[in-house]
Amino acid sequence: MSIVVPTLNEAPRIDACLRRLRSDFPDCELVVVDGGSTDATADRAARHTHTVSGVAGRAIQMNAGAAVTTGDILWFIHADCWVPADALQLLRRAVLDPGVVGGGLRLRFDQRSLGLDYLAASSNLRARRLHWIFGDQAMFVRRDVFDSVGGFPEIPLMEDLEMSRILRRRGRLVVLPTTVTASARRLVEQGPWRMTALMQLLKLQYLLGVDPERIRRRYEAGTPRPR
Repeated sequence: MSIVVPTLNEAPRIDACLRRLRSDFPDCELVVVDGGSTDATADRAARHTHTVSGVAGRAIQMNAGAAVTTGDILWFIHADCWVPADALQLLRRAVLDPGVVGGGLRLRFDQRSLGLDYLAASSNLRARRLHWIFGDQAMFVRRDVFDSVGGFPEIPLMEDLEMSRILRRRGRLVVLPTTVTASARRLVEQGPWRMTALMQLLKLQYLLGVDPERIRRRYEAGTPRPR
């Protein structure tokens, strides 16, 4: 089992993230792929585990991490997500079924509000019904399948959605009966209902064939960085 953590400017939380992963999943290979952080993320990560430096872009980073790992199962975990220790046993049990090619966990946020609860519930429903696993749900994939499809499509946005659609054509995607807790900080900064509406619009545009680069620009225009 190989855990790949893509990072970009996660210095305030990377130490806690990697200590937790080391403690909860000591038998797993752990690799960090930093996308050119301008803070101390890469240096701090290197104190804990093998760290690869690359260019920014989550798909590019995850593919680079997969390329230097050796596990039969690839597990992609964001630095601002907390995965419960029981997830590993459930994951191993799930992949005993040869028809399962990958999957993820149920989602919740580390803060509660009507908007955040709605977003988590709709994400979980979508994962169960449409088999769309998003990055903050700790996606896992069999390496042989990952390699056979060429890894994550290196597009500027929606790489997790597209990967889910590709994997679904290769076998079953499952949602493990345990929950990953994701940081809500960016959603709170921008407003959960506003971000929910924006992301639904961008997903619709993607499914209608709009250029992913154009979608990325629309996303960045709609989520200004806090001052």
